Amino acid sequence: GIYSLLPLGFKVMKKIEVIVRQEQNKIGAQEILMPTIQSSEIWKESGRYDDYGEEMLRIKDRQNREMLYGPTNEEQVTEIFRSSLKSYKSLPQLLYHIQWKFRDEIRPRFGVMRGREFLMKDAYSFDLNESDAVKTYQTFFKNYLKTFIELGLKPIPVKADSGAIGGNLSHEFQILANTGESEIDYDPNLTSDNLLDLSYEDINNLYSASDTLIDKSKDNITVGRGIEVGHIFYFGTKYSNPLGAKISNKEGKTEDLHMGSYGIGVSRLVGAIIEAHHDEKGIAWPFQVAPFKINIIVSDELLNDNNISKLYSFLIQKYKDVILDDR
Repeated sequence: GIYSLLPLGFKVMKKIEVIVRQEQNKIGAQEILMPTIQSSEIWKESGRYDDYGEEMLRIKDRQNREMLYGPTNEEQVTEIFRSSLKSYKSLPQLLYHIQWKFRDEIRPRFGVMRGREFLMKDAYSFDLNESDAVKTYQTFFKNYLKTFIELGLKPIPVKADSGAIGGNLSHEFQILANTGESEIDYDPNLTSDNLLDLSYEDINNLYSASDTLIDKSKDNITVGRGIEVGHIFYFGTKYSNPLGAKISNKEGKTEDLHMGSYGIGVSRLVGAIIEAHHDEKGIAWPFQVAPFKINIIVSDELLNDNNISKLYSFLIQKYKDVILDDR
């Protein structure tokens, strides 16, 4: 469940990262970088230290302090906020980072799609009240659709269980693949090209996999398999309250912050894209994330031809991602 990324796979992952970062920046999210190693104290404050279970890698430093390798960052980012910002004038705040995580999966499988160590984009929102927080959630919802479409994928949003993160509003984003872990029963309009033109409410009125009473014999229901590539949550004051992350409102009264978190599996997407885009000859990368845009294959007799070098120099200046295959 722990892997090295070789040159081509690493290039693909970095291209995914660039697109994810660009789309986060477009909605005003600001990039930070939180550590991989976290103190156990903030997790004990939130009540999740014991609840998270054996997936959490717990360690001790030389002073015998309890530490952990972060599986997620709700506590860490809440601690940052409570020590830095106090006024409603600082809201809303959208913070994200792209960082390695570790979860000690009981059954790592499918390569980088469910490894123990993985690269993840996780964002966190801070709002003054539930109404504002839900609007932020809906902004991220549409932003995630756009992000996956920019990656050359067709995302299907699915109402989801919040699990260990908590809260009562949550969506997964799945992409279709024959090898997907989950059965997806969905309205085909969820994969239409005009999905971004629909409102949040319209999208959620379409059938998705969470609708357990779906009649699969209906003409407008498609049954397929999906791979989860993103997950978003609104969880209110679940972390801000126990960690004391409060804000002064316009009347000078202190209130608990309303929060959400938003994850995209950056390294997981490398494997998921392969499962969704391949043919009998192998991987067929979407143009947006292909490791090279142009591949020049040279026959033996032309290896030393000066025109080949000139062509390569011209193309690499114009397109950057060009490879000269001189094997």
